[in-house]
Formats: sequence, structure tokens, C-alpha cells
Amino acid sequence: MSSPLYQSITENKIPLGKWIKSFVDVVQDNLFYVFDLFSEGVEFLVSGLIDVMLWVPPLILLLFFAVIGWLLHRSWKLVALIVVSLLLVINLGYWKETVQTLGLMMSSALTCVIVGVPVGIAAAHRERLYVYLRPILDLMQTVPAFVYLIPTMIMFGLGLVPGLISTVIFAIPAPIRLTYLGVTSVPKILLEAGESFGATKRQLLWKIELPHALPTIMAGVTQSIMLSLSMVVIASMVGAPGLGIPVLRALNTVNIAKGFEAGLAIVVVAILLDRVCRQRDSNQ
Repeated sequence: MSSPLYQSITENKIPLGKWIKSFVDVVQDNLFYVFDLFSEGVEFLVSGLIDVMLWVPPLILLLFFAVIGWLLHRSWKLVALIVVSLLLVINLGYWKETVQTLGLMMSSALTCVIVGVPVGIAAAHRERLYVYLRPILDLMQTVPAFVYLIPTMIMFGLGLVPGLISTVIFAIPAPIRLTYLGVTSVPKILLEAGESFGATKRQLLWKIELPHALPTIMAGVTQSIMLSLSMVVIASMVGAPGLGIPVLRALNTVNIAKGFEAGLAIVVVAILLDRVCRQRDSNQ
């Protein structure tokens, strides 16, 4: 039998959900035109990128990816892996979905880098800023990814945009944290040496801090790419295109063959991106 104190706590529920719903309704009613404009702009850019890649013949685009792999790593093994893996994707019939996934993931990863790296640099030079950012980043990394879909779907509807925004929110803490870690780990003796030669703060940043922190920053970029890829299936629940759609359909229809093939395509993309984004000396 529950105590009176317990009953009073459960019977007098704080209407937190209603408060949040009211806030979202007010924002949506007053700023709907901003959300519509933003949604149309983002969808135009990302869909344009995907359409361009789909316009290129698959074998030509495959060759382009192989050339990029060779230029970055000078490894014929990596080139062979890229060619064989993408030929497998084409054979399975998931080339279009793979290109859509790459377009969505490239857009989210680029956004994470453009926003996350400068924020990480600013936080490294302003400790108070990182004190404020840290609980926000913790919240962004611990809240289940499904939760991000609810407000983005309400504000931007179904389609590519809510999936992209949810992916960015999920992946952006990695480049911010690792950029902060890389810049703050620069040895003081290097900074003191630069200051003794009369280097300005901008010169210290570009010629000492960023070169020293580059491996750590690149690790954050790689993590954001992998985290973006991990959101493929989840983002498909709000209509985002890509390999998540056939996986979700296979799950709903208990189609083992289709689910395995689509899942294999996701694994292939993940392996290729990991190999391409890895530092060059690790492939040799």
C-alpha cells in the first residue's frame, strides 16, 4: 500500500510535457515561415547534391571514388576494396539508396565540421564557454536519438530536413569535444616559443595550435561521419531517403533477405568511409 506522500507526489504531476508542447506550438505558430524557408533551402541544396551524384553514371562515380581513395592514400589495396565493394552494392540493387545516404551523410558531416571545429577552438580559448557547453554536449550525446526526431518532425515535417537536422544534433558533439581537446593539449612550451618570436594570437592558432591538434581534429571529423552513418535507419523513420528505407521496410515485413542485403550495403559504406578517413600511414 502506497504512502500518502507517494500518492501526493503522483497525483500532483508537474505538467512539464504540456509546457513544452505549448512552447513548441507558440514557436511554430510565430516562426513557421522561417522553418519553411530553412527547410526549402536545405532540401534544395542536399537534394541537388544527391541528384548530381545520381545523374553521373554509376561506374563513372565509382571510378571517381577510387581516384579519391588513391590520391588520399596511394594504396592499391584500398582502391581495390572501393571498386569491389561498390560493385557489390550496384549488383545488389542499392546504388540509388547508397548515393542518397552518402549525400545526406556528407551534408551532415560538413555541417558538423563547419560549426563544430570553430566552436571547439573558441571553447579552447575561453574556458568559461566550455563550462557552459559541456552540459549541453553531454545532453546531446546521452539523449536517445529517437527523441530528436519529435521536435524536428513537428517543426519541419516529414522528409530529408528533419533527418538531416537530427543527424547533425547527434553527431556534432564529437568534433567540438575533440577540437577542444586537441587545441588545449598543445604543449605550453610551443606557445611560449611562438610568443617569444613575436607571433600574434592568430599566428599562434594557424601555425602552432591547429597543426599540432590536426590529428585529434581529424579524429573528431571521422567520428562525426561514423555517427552520421549510424543515424541512417533512424532518420528514415521521418522520411529521410537512403539505405534506412529498405532496412525499415524489411523490418516491418520481416523480410530477412532484403534486410540483410540493405544492412550489408550500410556496412560496406561504413568500412569504406573508415578506410578513406583513416590517416594515411595506417594504410601502408
